[in-house]
Amino acid sequence: MTIIIFLIILGLLILSHEFGHFFVAKRSGIRVDEFGLGFPPRLFGLRWGETTYSLNLIPFGGFVKIYGENPDEESLTGADRARAISAQSKWVQALVLVAGVTMNLVLAWLLLIIAFSTTGLPAEVGSAPAGYTLDNPQVTIVAIEPNSPADLAELTVGDRIVHLRVNNEKLTSPTIETIQSFVATHPTSEIIVGYIRAHSPSIKPTIAERAVRPANIGTNSEPAIGVGLEVIGNLHLPLHRAIIAGTQSLWHLTKSTAIGLVSFLGGLLGGQKGTLDQVTGPVGLVGLVGDASALGFGYLLFFTAILSINLAILNLLPIPALDGGRLFFLLIEKIKGSPIKPAVANAFNLTGFVLLMGLMLLVTWSDILKFFT
Repeated sequence: MTIIIFLIILGLLILSHEFGHFFVAKRSGIRVDEFGLGFPPRLFGLRWGETTYSLNLIPFGGFVKIYGENPDEESLTGADRARAISAQSKWVQALVLVAGVTMNLVLAWLLLIIAFSTTGLPAEVGSAPAGYTLDNPQVTIVAIEPNSPADLAELTVGDRIVHLRVNNEKLTSPTIETIQSFVATHPTSEIIVGYIRAHSPSIKPTIAERAVRPANIGTNSEPAIGVGLEVIGNLHLPLHRAIIAGTQSLWHLTKSTAIGLVSFLGGLLGGQKGTLDQVTGPVGLVGLVGDASALGFGYLLFFTAILSINLAILNLLPIPALDGGRLFFLLIEKIKGSPIKPAVANAFNLTGFVLLMGLMLLVTWSDILKFFT
């Protein structure tokens, strides 16, 4: 079931992105030869009008084959050359290229609005709009220090703390402040942490316990268990407020994703050790989709929105074969006042595609290795 959900999400992301290219190209009078889900070899195709709609064997991608996108003799001199994308103004070509990214951001925005207005989404206390409150606020682990007592005890992000206990002394209805105080007053004791781990709404949550012994962490002079805590509740909004919250969330998520990507690329280019471990490919995403779906429909919508934002930003990178690379070529042509030679453009795009497929295989292999380490 997790694999099926993953394929549905992947198909939705690809379809929205490629539909953006397809729609704007069609509206601009450009000939579209094929709309494909997945990469060739083709499993089957259906021709409707002048466009073939195909399903292909390799599921990790999709494409729209726009006439003249990779200029050749036919698109440059043939009878239909006026309908080639290369024959259009730079402005129209740029609109076609940007349309895919735009559709991914629109999809993410719609998913966030649906999540806020139906099931609701997790939010920190104090972040709710004026006049609205969070449902069921609880102290929740939002970060865990690697190799800390909490990490070694296998507590995880998302666990909701319901009590702490040392022998006969028990802290119930905890707050962040009382948890910090309790740990500080038992610096050498084994603390029993009672928590609820999020489950599907159909599964009744049960309280589990872990034994944690505080320790000095980093430069902290006081013993701690190594967790970051926030009071998290569920924010459910009416549609008009959900539109505002969805817009704000889209902006913050897009900004933080872009900053994170720049940081990652900087580490990758600088040869920073372990940078590749920060990347998750298709195999790892299947597991993450399973985790999100287990937490509920709202979490799954939120996770899909994040994936859609990531896809949009990645496609804007100035790498040949990506939308950003083609936009970069347009900019060069605008500056130099003449087209880039088709053979040169095609060679760069093919090289970029091969490198991207190689990176995909490398990340997938890294995902597989993580299951055995």
